[in-house]
Order: sequence, then structure tokens, then C-alpha cells
Amino acid sequence: MNHHSSIVTSDLDILEDLDAVKRVERESDGTTAVYLETYGCQMNVSDSEIVASILRDSGYGLTRDAGAADVVLLNTCAIRENAEQKVRHRLEVFRSRKRKHAPHLKIGVLGCMAERLRDKLLEEERLVDLVVGPDAYRDLPLLLEHADETGQSAVNVQLSREETYADIAPVRYDGNGISAFVSIMRGCDNMCSFCVVPFTRGRERSRPATSVLRECAELVDAGYREVTVLGQNVNSYRDRSNGTSVSFAELLYRMSELSPDLRIRYSTSHPKDCSDELLSVHAVRANVCNFIHLPVQHGNTDVLSRMRRTYTRDEYLDLVDRARRIVPGVSLSTDIIAGFCEETEEEHADTLSLMREVCYDHAFTFMYSERPGTYAQRKYADNIPVHVKKRRLGEIIELQNEISFESNRKEVGSTQRILVEGPSKRSDNQLCGRTDGNKMVVFDRVNGVAPGMYLDVTITSCTSATLFGMMKSE
Repeated sequence: MNHHSSIVTSDLDILEDLDAVKRVERESDGTTAVYLETYGCQMNVSDSEIVASILRDSGYGLTRDAGAADVVLLNTCAIRENAEQKVRHRLEVFRSRKRKHAPHLKIGVLGCMAERLRDKLLEEERLVDLVVGPDAYRDLPLLLEHADETGQSAVNVQLSREETYADIAPVRYDGNGISAFVSIMRGCDNMCSFCVVPFTRGRERSRPATSVLRECAELVDAGYREVTVLGQNVNSYRDRSNGTSVSFAELLYRMSELSPDLRIRYSTSHPKDCSDELLSVHAVRANVCNFIHLPVQHGNTDVLSRMRRTYTRDEYLDLVDRARRIVPGVSLSTDIIAGFCEETEEEHADTLSLMREVCYDHAFTFMYSERPGTYAQRKYADNIPVHVKKRRLGEIIELQNEISFESNRKEVGSTQRILVEGPSKRSDNQLCGRTDGNKMVVFDRVNGVAPGMYLDVTITSCTSATLFGMMKSE
């Protein structure tokens, strides 16, 4: 991830850089040490916290040292081919270690890639001992025991229509104690033509609102000040348990009542489900952040149709106008795909023109990568040359950097309320935190200021990615 740019050359659902791999931050305290490595989206990070909880409760220890591990588990993402190749490389590294130095080592693949490539991983390439899909984490202790006792591979990739892990308290091993992820639903029913998620994570099912609110209340009691609500499509959330019907908008409203000091964000949303009811919650509840990730994917209606996105360009722009009318000052981010099947230069130009019209604060972009089993793979030709995809992506990045810089420049001179997260990445003499609109602010460290505090910071300068400021004097 390029921390010096306001645009990330990846989908919101994928972190491409091995430097962004999340590692367990607790030392092993059990006889069997597990090293857990997470690739992919925020949902995968949340899943790893669930896995850590299940293993801990079964007597396993967690280690940050891969060389000291008895079990290595890679929690994977299958959204892009590049991500799968990085996971394969890591598996080869661990498999080599097992052959040469640690014959007792058990290697497992969890998550989306596990479900999709189980036969190759287990039988053809023989890279792993364990394959566990995203709905089978409860079986991990038994599967590890089976693999250890028999020496044979263990697998469970069965998808579920009910599993939400609602009763499991995540182990937040890689957090800052200030912000936390809370998963409220799993799976996806949208069937976008380019996306493999419905096949690897199954159908949508929502977690009971009571369990979500309980987890958030526990986070407040533990000193957390921000939660990001997660799901493949959070705004299609609907809890119908106990004879009730709780919408996503109502869930956010109830969460906002837990504490005025708890900021609430969410990801990822689908434009088709962004209702006026949801926008009104942003408008009336001060601690529901005025920031919405609204993935457009493309700026041309014909391409959107090929993507099976269920809205037109004009309908999307109408939604943006409505959001800005109901929630003045709302910040918007998006996902954009460059070089989708049969994309013409004119269609690509429509994406650029839409970006200019909307003026996103942030954008997450990537080149189209064909995924096996998707509608696009079956029906369309991936016929845009790689060099053309790269050039179009470069044009999108360049434009978004210009837009982001202009957006940030308008903040100079303003006073922003930020939640302090911790030291900045570049210097321990500076702290950082995010605005309500999800913009990163860096400012000089001041005695008495600590993570978890809310501060008023006057913005003095900016780049396309970051705001710089000074703590406002009393």
C-alpha cells in the first residue's frame, strides 16, 4: 500500500502488500503454538480474530514467531489472482521449512482461497495439511487433532446458511485498543459478474442485533472509541430473529446510543441498498461518521450492466446528490475497476468523467483480474491487454490524486475533531488520528495527549493523502 498517495491500487477488499500482512501480537502460552497470518480485507482480519478465539479456548497458544510455530495458518483472500500467488509463495516457504527442518509442522489454509482451491492445495500440489473454509472455523481444533493423530490431511469447506459466529468473542490480537472491527453479517447475494465472494463465502445471513449491540457495549466498557461494522454488503443487513425485523439503519442508530464517545463507521456498502433511512441516521446521529464508502466500480452504464451492478450511471449520480443533500459535508470513497471485459476507450473516459463529477475523497482501484467460476469468466472475454489496463489504471490514479489533493486543500484553515490513534508512521514525535470524514491527520505530539482522546486540530497543510495540523489552543 502506498502511504504517500490518497489512492490505493487495490480493491477495498484486498491488501496487496506483504508488509500489510497481519501477524499475531500475543506470545504463545500453550503447548501447541499457532502462527496466524492474514491476507485480504477487513472481514478476513475479523475472521482471524474469531479463529484466534476458537483456538485459545481450545488450549492453543498464539505466537508471533513463525519459526517457533507448531501450526501455521494462512487466512486467505481469493478476490484477485495476485493475492493468491502471494499466498502460494508463502505456502512454498513454509512447506520447504517443514521438509528440511520441522517435519512436525502443520500447515493450513483458511478462508476464501481454501474453499476455492482445496483439491489443488491438498492433492495436486500437496502444499498444506489442513483446508478450512470461512464457515468451518469452529471445527479447527478437531481438524488439527485429526491431522496430528493420523498424519493425513483434514478438510472442511462446507458453506453454511446459518453460521455468523455471533456467540464468539473475538481475540483482538492486532489492534490498537482504540478501534475495532465488528462483523454483522456474512456472505453475499449480489452476484456481481466479476466477484467470487458469493461462491467462497456463501449466501447472506445477518447476525442477531442483540449480539452485535452486546459486543459493541463490551468494546465501550473496554475503552474502545471506534467500531467499523463489517460485512460483504452491510446495508443489506436484516435481522429477523425473535419475530422482529431490524434494518441496518436501525442497527446503526441503536449502536450510536451506546455511548456518545463511540464513533461508528461501516464497510462495505452497495449503492442499491443505500436508503434515505440510512442517510438520515448519518444526519441525526453525531457519532455515526459522515463518511460512506460507495463502490461505483465503473462510470459507464453498459459496463455496469455487464458487471451486473443493478444501477445505471445516472441512478448512481442521483444517489450521490441525495447523500450530499441529506448529509451535508459527507465524505465519499469508492472502488473502481480498470480494464473490465470489452471496455472501450469511450467507456473508460466515462469513468474519468464520473470521478470528476463526484469528486471522491478517496478511491481504491485495481486492474480487472478474471476469477474462475464467475459470470464474467463464463460469459465475457478478458480481452483488454495488460498494458492497456495499466495505462487506464494510471490515468485513474493520477486523476484521483489531483481530486484528493484539492479536497484536502479545502480543509486547510479548518478545525477538525479527530480521534487520536497513536504515533504517526514516520515519527514518534508526532501523533495521528482520523477526522469524522476518515481523513488522516498528523500533528506534533503534546504532553498529556494519548490514544483514544478526541482533539480539535487546526489543519495547516496537506498532501493528497494526509492532512497536517496543530492542536487547537484552548
